[in-house]
Amino acid sequence: MISSPANEKVKHVTALNKKAALREEEGVFVAEGVRLFEEIPLSDIKEAYFTDEGLEMLKQRGHSEPDMLLRDGRVDMVSTAVMEKMSDVVTPQGVLAVVKRRRHEWDELLPEGKAPLLILLEDIQDPGNLGTVLRTAEAAGAHGVILGGMTADIYNPKVVRSTMGAIFRLPFMRLNDLSFCFGVLRKRGVKIHAAAMEGAEVFSSRDYTEGAAFIIGNEGKGLKKETIDGADDTVYIPMAGKTESLNASVSAALLLYEAARQRGYK
Repeated sequence: MISSPANEKVKHVTALNKKAALREEEGVFVAEGVRLFEEIPLSDIKEAYFTDEGLEMLKQRGHSEPDMLLRDGRVDMVSTAVMEKMSDVVTPQGVLAVVKRRRHEWDELLPEGKAPLLILLEDIQDPGNLGTVLRTAEAAGAHGVILGGMTADIYNPKVVRSTMGAIFRLPFMRLNDLSFCFGVLRKRGVKIHAAAMEGAEVFSSRDYTEGAAFIIGNEGKGLKKETIDGADDTVYIPMAGKTESLNASVSAALLLYEAARQRGYK
């Protein structure tokens, strides 16, 4: 059992939680908590760390994965104090894994025989917002998420937690410039709708039964002009009172669920 916070493995996991560049360099990210652990494909777990309490909790929930990981030598048992050092949360559950990243391809986001439904994000900064968008997109039946510009790191520990496991189930892709994918989407019959305050029509007036992609911009500045100009149309979400804008994840939910409603929630 690892009982010293000065252990090299402990220091490495702590650094992975804090440093996006290190996560990128090694092609991994950190996921912690019982529910998230249950979502991770076994083959994607590079290494795992359990406290006695965390391991017992997993076994009580009927999981055999910990035993398989132990046999493979991919598990280290750690003390409660060490888990607290490694963890990114105030009260860790005693279950933490270093997970290999997956590279998603276009055919996952644009499945054949279906009318694709996508959400495109430009410069979304808040990790909680980003994670909630992924969780909502999966719930609404979207086929994928495309992250553009300065959007927050999807492998940030807070983002990973906020997805509630959707990060392991919903395909996603990162592009420096969202406009790079517009041609690809149009070739697959996807119409691109920019959500903007100065949108041409109320979002609920458009037809989303065919391929559709919604673009949502930065929490404070919205979408860039060139992004709006590159879209097929603009839509807006009406707001009463003096409210100037909606939370990005709320906007995503309204747009995606309108598309889902029109499609019969299929």
